[in-house]
Amino acid sequence: MKYPHVDRQLFQKNRQNFTKRLSANSIAIFQSNDEFPRSGDQTHSFKQNADLFYLSGIDQEETILFLFPDCPNPLYREVLFLRQTNEYIAVWEGHKLTIQEAKNVSGINSIYWLDEFWNILPAIIAYAESIYLNTNENDRYAHKVPYLDIRFIEKIKNLYPLHNYKRAALIMRELRPVKSEIEIELTKKACEITRDAFVRILKFIKPGVAEYEIEAEIIHEFIRQRASGHAYNPIIASGKNANILHYNDNNQICKDGDVILFDFGAEYANYNADMSRSVPVNGRFSKRQKDVYNAVLRIMKEARKMLLPGTIWNDYHAEVGKIVEFELIGLGLLNKQDIAKQDPKAPLYKKYFMHGTSHHLGLDVHDFASRYKPFEAGNLLTCEPGIYIPKEGLGIRIENNILITTNGNIDLMDDIPVEVEEIEEIMNS
Repeated sequence: MKYPHVDRQLFQKNRQNFTKRLSANSIAIFQSNDEFPRSGDQTHSFKQNADLFYLSGIDQEETILFLFPDCPNPLYREVLFLRQTNEYIAVWEGHKLTIQEAKNVSGINSIYWLDEFWNILPAIIAYAESIYLNTNENDRYAHKVPYLDIRFIEKIKNLYPLHNYKRAALIMRELRPVKSEIEIELTKKACEITRDAFVRILKFIKPGVAEYEIEAEIIHEFIRQRASGHAYNPIIASGKNANILHYNDNNQICKDGDVILFDFGAEYANYNADMSRSVPVNGRFSKRQKDVYNAVLRIMKEARKMLLPGTIWNDYHAEVGKIVEFELIGLGLLNKQDIAKQDPKAPLYKKYFMHGTSHHLGLDVHDFASRYKPFEAGNLLTCEPGIYIPKEGLGIRIENNILITTNGNIDLMDDIPVEVEEIEEIMNS
């Protein structure tokens, strides 16, 4: 990892919040993510299981955490299992956490090497009535590969079929959306790095520059500031490419007169930023481009006002849709008569704005949360309206990261240039 160690109080508090929600005499077990093959003899860069990191701070492969707050032996109430290093691993892969380092990172005192797991677990699991196991229950995900959690569930149920099995994800979905002060600070750092990368490319862009060259400038700034890298595959979409919502080719030349749509964010200490901006290749918006851009900016500002405690997800998106309709009428893309006759289940504005306005943000870019629970203080959401006009080869999206507070909200990206005049001034400085 490139980032400095995170204050272990974050993980200690997270474990306290988790274990107090367990039923009596329960054990919870969390696994690190798999290392996935990339080629014949390589794996993809390792990305830690978000729930394991949330509860332990350990950012290393082949890790297991179990929590058994009612264990009759106090030694096994919090236990972490790590991959044991050796001279071969040290030479070929580099440093792995020592037991003392893992204690310092996690605040857990009982730490063993991974090969002790199946010796220790049978000695204590008989004293548990319930076993909480973890799976990926993000409702944006449907797994096709039997990942490590799935394989572990099958194995442990075969070994201990008479225990009462429960879902750890139900607790995690309650805890993770409400961000602590440390989590907010880590996200702010990710946003700051993202800001600096954006300002950097504003000074770099000109007609004839390739999308991939801009991407290179972004990752340069990310790594220079100790980010892990991109929070997700970056979108550098010039001209008509901006109408492809998940455009990742980033291989075209940016042409004079076009607008580039950016969607990128830094990952720092596993916490993510998620920003979108749209800028003119030549440093000056045309009148039409400016009109569409300012329409999207007005939508974002109005949508942000609704990101408050108690707001209902579906109601929020429906209200944003009305604002979008108003702006599309002003741009000559819709008319009131057609809107009055539209099917409410298929509103006409969806032709030009087909995605949602917000999603939760945190350890996952689309963070684990319930879309049916009202927003509450501590939630961190994106606000990302857009207008896409394929016939004009124009797509505009603007996105900031908004923290909901008791009395309103805070824009964690309020220092990132967003007004037309700000963007043009930097690009022409």
